[in-house]
Amino acid sequence: MNILGQEHEKMCSIKCTNNDRVVEAEVDRLIIKESCEIFMAQQKIKMVWNGQVYVGNAFGFEFTTLGPKVFNIKKGRGH
Repeated sequence: MNILGQEHEKMCSIKCTNNDRVVEAEVDRLIIKESCEIFMAQQKIKMVWNGQVYVGNAFGFEFTTLGPKVFNIKKGRGH
């Protein structure tokens, strides 16, 4: 019996909507199409899905991301 699971990349691109700068951030937690928690400049930022992108605020700026790439993993018995 195969079990289908999902995993995601540990990094994703984050865009500051105030100045259009894009940086890489570490993904701490992801609930697909609900929320994403990332670390940027040693600060945890909670981002919420708005139907198109994840949106969060920190340091007086707004940030958006499509989130990390998600991929499916098949696991067999005993794995």
